[in-house]
Amino acid sequence: MVTVPKETVMAIEAYRSQAKVLVKSYLFADPFVPYTSVLGGVIACKVVYDLTQLISTFYIKAYTGLTKIQRIEWNNRGMSSLHAIFITALSLYFVFWSDLFSDKVHTGYVTLRSSPLSIFGLAVSVGYFLADLGMIIWLYPSLGGMEYVVHHCLSAIAVAYSMLSGEGQLYTYMCLISEVTTPEINMRWYLDISGMKRSTAYLVNGVLIFLFWLIARVLLFFYIFYHINMHFDQVLQMRWFGCLVVVMVPSTLFIMNLMWFSKIIKGLMKTVAKRQ
Repeated sequence: MVTVPKETVMAIEAYRSQAKVLVKSYLFADPFVPYTSVLGGVIACKVVYDLTQLISTFYIKAYTGLTKIQRIEWNNRGMSSLHAIFITALSLYFVFWSDLFSDKVHTGYVTLRSSPLSIFGLAVSVGYFLADLGMIIWLYPSLGGMEYVVHHCLSAIAVAYSMLSGEGQLYTYMCLISEVTTPEINMRWYLDISGMKRSTAYLVNGVLIFLFWLIARVLLFFYIFYHINMHFDQVLQMRWFGCLVVVMVPSTLFIMNLMWFSKIIKGLMKTVAKRQ
C-alpha cells in the first residue's frame, strides 16, 4: 500500500478548502445564484438528454427502429418530462405548503416575496426553456410548430423576469404547476411511436391527460385570475412590466390551453369510440 506524504495530504485539503470558499462565495452567492442555476439547468438538460439516449438504446427495443429525428424527439421528451416533475413538485410546495407566500404568516406584499430556493427553481426552469427552445428552433418544425415557440418564449420571458426581479413569483409558480401534464403528453407520444396506440395503457394515459389538463391548465387558471383580482392592489406595486406579465401571460397561456384542451377532448373521444 502506497503511503501518501503528509505534505501532499495537507495540500489537497488546502485546495479543497479553497474550492469550497470559491463555490460558496461566488457560485452560490446570492447575486450569482440566478446565473449559475440557469447554466446548471442547461447542463442538466444535456445530461438527461444523453442519459435518455443511453438507457433507451439498451433497454427499449422500439428506440433502435426509430428515425434520427424521432430519436432526437424521444430524448428531448425525456428531458422535458424530468423538468416537469422537478418544477411541478417545487411549484406545489411553494403554492400550497410553503409559508413564503402565505398571507397568514408574512406581512407585506405577496407579489414582492422571494427566497434563494424560489429563485433557484425559476432559474433552473429558465435553463430548461432556453435549451428546449433552442432545439425547437434548430430543428423547426420537427419538434413543434409556432405555438410551441410562442409558448416557450412567453414562459422563458415571464420566468426570467420573475427570477431576476423577485416580482410575481407566486403567480409564476402557479402557472408552472401546469407542467404536471407534460409527462402524460410525452407518454402518449412514446406509446404512439412504439405501436401501442390501441393498448389499454394508451387509453388510461389519455384519461389522465384529460383530468390533469382540466385541473392544472383550465380550473387552476380560474383560481389564478381570482387570486390576482383579490390582490390587485399588491400587483400594482410591481414595476409596469411585471404588472403586464402577471396580467398578459396567464391570459395568453389560458387561451392556448383551451385550444389544446379541445383537441385533447376530440382525441380522447375518438380513442374511446374505436374501442367500442
